[in-house]
Amino acid sequence: MGQKLTMVYWKGDRFWLGKLLEHPEIMTQGETLEELEENLKDAFRSMAMDEVPQDYKTKEIAL
Repeated sequence: MGQKLTMVYWKGDRFWLGKLLEHPEIMTQGETLEELEENLKDAFRSMAMDEVPQDYKTKEIAL
């Protein structure tokens, strides 16, 4: 199961605007709620993968 985040959103004059509660620095917009949600997911992935090389590997770890 993937990570779940909380989207906070509202209707602006022209676009839907939103941010992630867990990462308030990530804010974006969309013409529809669906587009806003996809844009937030893309922004989160971009932030999480910033400076990670193309040939990265993953491993699940327990905390």
